[in-house]
Amino acid sequence: MTTSFLRLGAAFVVAALPAWSQAQTPPIKPGLWEVKSEGSADGQKTAPPTDRLASLPPAVRAQVEASMKQKGIAVDAGGLSRICFTKESMDPAHWGNAASCKTDYGARSNSSWKWHSVCTQPEMTIDGEALFASAESYTVNSTTTMKLRGETKTSQRTVRAKWLGADCGDLKPFDPKR
Repeated sequence: MTTSFLRLGAAFVVAALPAWSQAQTPPIKPGLWEVKSEGSADGQKTAPPTDRLASLPPAVRAQVEASMKQKGIAVDAGGLSRICFTKESMDPAHWGNAASCKTDYGARSNSSWKWHSVCTQPEMTIDGEALFASAESYTVNSTTTMKLRGETKTSQRTVRAKWLGADCGDLKPFDPKR
């Protein structure tokens, strides 16, 4: 259960960022970001990954939170997470094939990036668009189709992120490879 939850939790962040792995740095500021994720699966609203974490036994929850913090993601209450991006962690060379995905990029401008990803671990496809309102705010809308226990599931997710400041405190920079 822990491994699948970690994959799911990391997947919502990674799904929000695959456009970064091509040779262009996103038009956002490095630093600490607050991220709110909302979604639905097969037409039904789903609880944010952070809310699902609250239902785990305390020992498992502590293990998952520690693992996510090691990757550079702090889980907060109310569907919020915090993530630290440094200039280095936003460098496209840093991403490589971290999410075992092949991504085809559509139109990109200073305010919008579109992509289609096919991933093998876990097996899924993602169609997404990142909308950059400013260097301190972005929204990602994505549709994911995933095979889970022999069934195909489709989900939509909206991730809203706002910049909190340049200092990440004790949170390590995000690293999908950790």
